[in-house]
Amino acid sequence: MSRNVESWQSDGSTWAARGPRSLRGAARNRRGLCAAAIAALLLPLAACGTEAGSGGGAAASSTSTPSRIIADRVLKVSDVHEETGMTLLEGPTFDGEGRLHVVDVTAPPGDGKVMRIDLDAGEVEQVYTDDTGAYTSAQWSPRDDRLYLTDYAGGRILSVTADGGDPQTVFEGKVDGRVMHPDDLTFDDAGNLFVTDSSPTTYPDAEPSGRVVRIDAETRDATVLADNQPNPNGISFNLEKDALWISQLDADRIDRLRLNEERTKVSVGHTAVHIDGGGAQTDSNAVDAEGNIYQAMHGRPEIRVHGPDGQQVATIGVPPDHDGLESATNIAIKPGTNDAYATVSGPDGGYIYHFEAIGEGIRQSNGG
Repeated sequence: MSRNVESWQSDGSTWAARGPRSLRGAARNRRGLCAAAIAALLLPLAACGTEAGSGGGAAASSTSTPSRIIADRVLKVSDVHEETGMTLLEGPTFDGEGRLHVVDVTAPPGDGKVMRIDLDAGEVEQVYTDDTGAYTSAQWSPRDDRLYLTDYAGGRILSVTADGGDPQTVFEGKVDGRVMHPDDLTFDDAGNLFVTDSSPTTYPDAEPSGRVVRIDAETRDATVLADNQPNPNGISFNLEKDALWISQLDADRIDRLRLNEERTKVSVGHTAVHIDGGGAQTDSNAVDAEGNIYQAMHGRPEIRVHGPDGQQVATIGVPPDHDGLESATNIAIKPGTNDAYATVSGPDGGYIYHFEAIGEGIRQSNGG
């Protein structure tokens, strides 16, 4: 999740500033939730620190100019909440019936923290809410078909049924002596959970302290795969499922972490893509059936698309006259199709935008 740095006072009343047409033609401070301190715990809601709307184009190492795609607005999902002073949509993911689910990170108790959208009918319904959670991502487990949610504020992973019932805590507590701030998540085919543990880097002197954590599907034991990370946010497997793409919010880059055969350790890693974000930062990411990486941006309503080789092939944006939008936090490509939907938010509210993806949707582009 990432956003401009803000903090939510413990009474839930104030946020104080600190601190997404066709792609076939293209070769085709949320998520760090910007250090928003949540409720009484005053926890940073993910990362951030840059001004919305300032800045710079994506770095492209290819010889051709990346295509510019303008996404279409589908519907408005949420207004700014009076209690928190903002709305921040995240975690878009389709269920087995083709309905889109999203989370609203900043929704107060009683409002929809998980919402279900009928895109054909243009209808939005509340699925889940509670008194304390700040949910920054969502994805369906291949193990039990439940919806898994990262609670950044509570330092836990929660799962619910498709209708938002039977909430169960999958993991909470310390990992190697420190409570997690889980931001994004993904699964391998066995249902093991891979999570970015967000930790904003305070420049210029602080050492990066974010982590990538694996939670075993059987034992629910947590293991640190990588530490000293500059505020990791997005996380997706590559097509071969032997490496993770990690978006580093505070470094504007995407790292490639190669895993061992059991996916229990990082065997080697390197920075794979540098993002010239200017005033924007790297939020969540997703991977389609052709291996393309969709990098969502906090600080600008934009998605950068990079091929498996790291070269930028497209930029997806919103119409220039759509004011009041500051971030495109994540995307979901409807499985088996090229229909892609982005969560876009700002002072004007939270929206869903549609564009045509380069490759078809798969698990790695359906939530997280």
